[in-house]
Amino acid sequence: MELQAAIVELTSLLGQRLSLSTSDLDIHGRSETHFPLSPPDAVAYPATTDEVAQITRICARHHCPIVAWGVGTSLEGQTQIISGGVCVDFSQMNAILAVHPENMSVTIQPGVTREALNEELRATGLFFPVDPGANATLGGMASTRASGTTAVRYGTMRDNVQALEVVTANGEIIRTGTKARKSSSGYDLTALFVGAEGTLGLITELTLRLHGQPEAISGAVCAFPTVLDAVNAVTETIQMGLPMARIELMDTYSVRAVNAYSQMNLPEQPHLLVEFHGSNSAVDEQATLFGDIAADHSGAGFQWAKQEEDRRALWAMRHSAYHAILATRPGAQALVTDVCVPISRLSETINAARHDLAELGYETAPILGHVGDGNFHATLLFDEGDTDAQERAVKASHRLVERALEFDGTATGEHGIGLGKQKYMAQEHGAAWGVMGMIKQTLDPKNIMNPGKLVPSRN
Repeated sequence: MELQAAIVELTSLLGQRLSLSTSDLDIHGRSETHFPLSPPDAVAYPATTDEVAQITRICARHHCPIVAWGVGTSLEGQTQIISGGVCVDFSQMNAILAVHPENMSVTIQPGVTREALNEELRATGLFFPVDPGANATLGGMASTRASGTTAVRYGTMRDNVQALEVVTANGEIIRTGTKARKSSSGYDLTALFVGAEGTLGLITELTLRLHGQPEAISGAVCAFPTVLDAVNAVTETIQMGLPMARIELMDTYSVRAVNAYSQMNLPEQPHLLVEFHGSNSAVDEQATLFGDIAADHSGAGFQWAKQEEDRRALWAMRHSAYHAILATRPGAQALVTDVCVPISRLSETINAARHDLAELGYETAPILGHVGDGNFHATLLFDEGDTDAQERAVKASHRLVERALEFDGTATGEHGIGLGKQKYMAQEHGAAWGVMGMIKQTLDPKNIMNPGKLVPSRN
């Protein structure tokens, strides 16, 4: 790697928008969870696609690694710089380029956050539904194939990205997809780059599918005696085809944390948080049907929220759960697990996970998740420097992934691979993982795009 030569050329191109300050490097070397600090050698702040292409060509000439950065909310070390190089921060490429209400689509730059986009869309009667909780950038969400609380109805980023502009590893600017709602023309390159975690190219523009804002929205929270009761209610709800917009689980330990953090007074029992979208009559009918299902599984204490401020409070509580859990042990680090299984195996997977967590000393680890998709998380806290606790957390996470794979699930439902889940790729994908490596070799022969992530390591 000819790092210094690359930095000289990048400084000439970007001037003060190439940062070498220690504080800036440290910010871009941090992870949202337990991964250690790994700062880049420089941070570039491009303002245009052409600048991204020039940055890439410079780095390619000097064999200098490139790692893309949105706001750093990924949870599996996707933005960690493991072999030096340049971090490309897209915060200055944050324009909403065009809204097409008649096509129910929008074209944006990658630095636009999901909250900023929906604020801009309010007057159009449309919204972008993918909601991972964090106010992430849409470019980062596409790169990690993010989903979240609304995926049970609206799908993940895979389902809502229509077209992309991408700078490839040799600095070429390509476009994938069109503004048409469907196509059978050639390879689906849009789907290839969505979820590639920046290992194949840098996303510089996205066209996203939008959805109509529903006429009526109703949310509710309901307590259950056990997690098993709550999960069985979820399973029956999904099997009946009830069109939930969200259906989220919080176990007793999650509820205890959010009560303290968000000043709530929910009973310290497992809860389901649900939301219905549609017409007034449809929402009322769906809510009644769900209430009957929940009652059959010992659900009680329904609190309905049809007013916007009440619903916002309900989902703000859910979205703050991670920080609420961190607040139970100030200064602790977190390992956040993330598995997804077929809905028919959800109950036994959670039961097995709770048994494994208790065996390893994490019997009070909170479990919560998007159970309408069979996706759930456990948050494992340990003090910095406590190597024994960290090893037990890693072992607990490993056991959970092993259970998910055994039950025909996946090692990650939404957080992605990054550094944390790479060791499971061969087990989950078999020979297909090698095919991924061949695609990487073809599109990035110099291995400069987020090297060491996602695909088999090169010697």
